[in-house]
Amino acid sequence: MAPMAVFDEWYGFGVTPRETLGDIDLWLKSLPMEELRRKRGEADVLFRRLGITFIVYGREGGTEQLIPFDVIPRVFGADEWRRLEEGSIQRVRALNMFLHDIYHKRDILRAGIVPTDLILVNDFYQPQMVNFEPPGGIYTHIAGIDIVRTGEAEFCVLEDNLRAPSGVSYMMENREVMMRLFPDLFAQFPVAPVNHYPDELLRNLRAVAPGGVDDPTVVVLTPGFYNSAYFEHAFLADQMGVELVEGRDLFVRDGLVHMRTTEGPQRVDVIYRRIDDEFLDPLAFRADSTLGVPGLLSVYRSGRVAIANAMGTGVADDKSVYPYVPDIIKFYLDEEPILQNVPTYMLRREEDLKYALDHLGELVTKEVHGAGGYGMLVGPAATKDEIETYRARILDDPANFISQPTLALSTCPTFVESGVAPRHVDLRPYVLGGENFSVVPGGLTRVALIEGSLVVNSSQGGGTKDTWILED
Repeated sequence: MAPMAVFDEWYGFGVTPRETLGDIDLWLKSLPMEELRRKRGEADVLFRRLGITFIVYGREGGTEQLIPFDVIPRVFGADEWRRLEEGSIQRVRALNMFLHDIYHKRDILRAGIVPTDLILVNDFYQPQMVNFEPPGGIYTHIAGIDIVRTGEAEFCVLEDNLRAPSGVSYMMENREVMMRLFPDLFAQFPVAPVNHYPDELLRNLRAVAPGGVDDPTVVVLTPGFYNSAYFEHAFLADQMGVELVEGRDLFVRDGLVHMRTTEGPQRVDVIYRRIDDEFLDPLAFRADSTLGVPGLLSVYRSGRVAIANAMGTGVADDKSVYPYVPDIIKFYLDEEPILQNVPTYMLRREEDLKYALDHLGELVTKEVHGAGGYGMLVGPAATKDEIETYRARILDDPANFISQPTLALSTCPTFVESGVAPRHVDLRPYVLGGENFSVVPGGLTRVALIEGSLVVNSSQGGGTKDTWILED
């Protein structure tokens, strides 16, 4: 098999920098390796001082680690970014309409565009949301769209994250660290800022507060300190100037949600929750949950509190629904998708299952409910034993899997032990919904630090980069 063509974010398919990166390339080439190594060491110190860590589960309860940070940014020109921005917003608008429809009239199901059984028996479908109108009609207040650039230099969406997308704190802290390491660069180049994200998030959260509330109280609801993304929960609460709470800090009384404070109960109007649906209310979902708030669902359904993201959004980012998103966009918006999907085999289909089983060594196969790089098989990097073990899992429940071609993900110059070398990257822009839909100019660039690896997740050895959008 011939090697796949790989597009480089810095050099395209050639050896000279792309037009928008000429001066930045001169800056990079002017830096001695020892300087890059010293800057990387300074970045590690800054991240450790800031407490920017995550928890890798699976090893005796979890190991706290720093996310590796690369000091060479990923750079987009203004025209490139506009396409990504428009495509991401188009996608989230359509998915928001899809969520409203499947919990109300179900026009798309009656039209046969999306199979009914794929939705109504989906693990993430919440019957409690049927015929309920969330505040402002918004289900997806915060969405993260994972985008890759392929060997044809085309942007494609790899997956949608609509429940509680993580990583925005790293986007912001990556920028903070880069500005400390290379302050002169931000005077030299017109890099769009990202530090207004918390203000935009808070504005959108306040916009969906229950009617009649002039000065809404917003809180961030976290599972607690031992959650892998706790740093981000605390960071966003601090940046927005709102309280970080756990379920035990909230209670329901007189049909309202209240927060315990040193000055007595205070009404809560908007909850930015970082807890999965099934743990939010032990009276409505899992009775053994100690993370949620008893009675929360009844207050939510009465319209007296807003929850971001809305309950039941997970059905729209399930990987079994992903292949239908281009048709969802056409159905609701009557537009062609700006960003294409990756070709996807749905193993619930007999012909797709047969093809995937015959080509497991060439494909990337994922669980439809999987996340974080877990539960997937990267065929070209797998051993024969790993492939055969995975084959048995597929045959046990084919509907639980999808397969996709192994993509030639674009690369970006990255500082590794051997020097500056290309490493595969993806991008997660963040779409905010409230008063309107918007994207902060940037996003989280994740990089596979292991040579040849296509897995960028931090839990699987990946790192992050600052993402620069050069303004016109």
